[in-house]
Amino acid sequence: MKYIFVAILLITSFINAADKPNIVVILCDDLGYGDLECFGHPHIKTPHLNQMAKEGIRFTSFYSTAPVCSPSRVGLLTGRSPNRAGVYDWIPPGKKAKADLRDQVHMRKDEVTIAHLLKKAGYATAVSGKWHCNSKFNSKEQPQPGDAGFDHWFATHNNASPSHANPKNFVRNGEAVGPMEGYSCQLVADEAVSWMKSHVEKNKEQPFFLYVAYHEPHEPVASPKEIVDTYMGVAKNQKEAEYFANVDNLDKATGKIMKALKDLNVDENTIIFFSSDNGPETLNRYGKGSSRSYGVATPLRGMKLWTTDAGFRVSGIVRWPKGITKPGQVVDHPISALDFFPTFCKLAGAEVPSGLELDGTDFRPALENKVIPRAKPLVWAFYNALNGHQLAMRDGDWKVIAKLNIKKFQNLYSGNIEAVKNAKISDIQIYKITEDIAESKKLNEKYPEKLAELKKKLEAEYQKLLSDSHIWSK
Repeated sequence: MKYIFVAILLITSFINAADKPNIVVILCDDLGYGDLECFGHPHIKTPHLNQMAKEGIRFTSFYSTAPVCSPSRVGLLTGRSPNRAGVYDWIPPGKKAKADLRDQVHMRKDEVTIAHLLKKAGYATAVSGKWHCNSKFNSKEQPQPGDAGFDHWFATHNNASPSHANPKNFVRNGEAVGPMEGYSCQLVADEAVSWMKSHVEKNKEQPFFLYVAYHEPHEPVASPKEIVDTYMGVAKNQKEAEYFANVDNLDKATGKIMKALKDLNVDENTIIFFSSDNGPETLNRYGKGSSRSYGVATPLRGMKLWTTDAGFRVSGIVRWPKGITKPGQVVDHPISALDFFPTFCKLAGAEVPSGLELDGTDFRPALENKVIPRAKPLVWAFYNALNGHQLAMRDGDWKVIAKLNIKKFQNLYSGNIEAVKNAKISDIQIYKITEDIAESKKLNEKYPEKLAELKKKLEAEYQKLLSDSHIWSK
């Protein structure tokens, strides 16, 4: 009887493992909401992403967790506002001590990531591409990707250097790789494919979680000449053609990953989710003379580092043949990269630690074009916002932005926390975002009761977030 019981347990475990989907997250860097062909770009060709959308779902109200890179990535991996982890802005290299302690900033070892919990649930885990979750990369002084739950990692601290072409700064599992030939997104995709093939050949029954983080189309842009040449007839100039080719190239890299999933016969039960860390840089930041940042947020208002939707409303495409019953849908219900953590954990049968305050929720209802029930709205507190409104909230059909009467901060630390705690919220603006995607019509006067309701909710949610934000100190 004992052996029968053990056999039943083993069979049940196998069935559960077989049902668990592989999970692939592909994240671009500074890709604009309007930069893909399937999101309306008139010139850039993205056939592989078009196909992904055709075979899956295109989300038109997908939000990143911050309007800039480092906090966005930390939020994605933890399912929590990056403020809770103490990551408020992009993380510079920690070579010099800074007055605001930004040289200390990193995703701390006690932060729980998707990779941690999926690994405990039996998944193999890997990351390939841009890391940017610590100030001291590949150093024993701070946690590295391996400490965040990844069995295998091939990464850079921040951008590919000296550019996307022939980068020299990749590290594989703690060992510097040295100069490489090729373009960053292709090298990142090749590493991802190589790891998948090796894993599936060794243990096809074990599900895997793969996080692919392209450097493209963040500056410094570099693109293959043969692709650039195809855009010279439609681009305004050489630099715009290079940007168009950059997005085209990351589409080709994504095609490699999609093909590998099919070749390995694992694509049927693999969730592959494509998105961006934040909105586009645009030419408004550095000027036309020195930039190839021709990304567009059309039809949104603003850009990267703004709290209008252009800062963090990004393209979202998911493909999962086994889990999507009606492929080809366009879904406008708001979902967030914060939702990856709770959703993937449920699909993997991973146990979320009790007491862990998550800001996302299970996004699976959206796969059937249903509203996602949220216990709380999506809230952003970005203290370095270029548009001057540090707070933002998406609550159902409504979008809210507001000011804090403080100067810009890139970090919260012992020297400024009292000023932040005492800051007053002002200039609250409300928009019916489902009817006004460009946030062009402020509705404060038309809906005074809704204004009062949203003001109260924003103030309450912001105070909760601030009280749980990590404050750096010496």
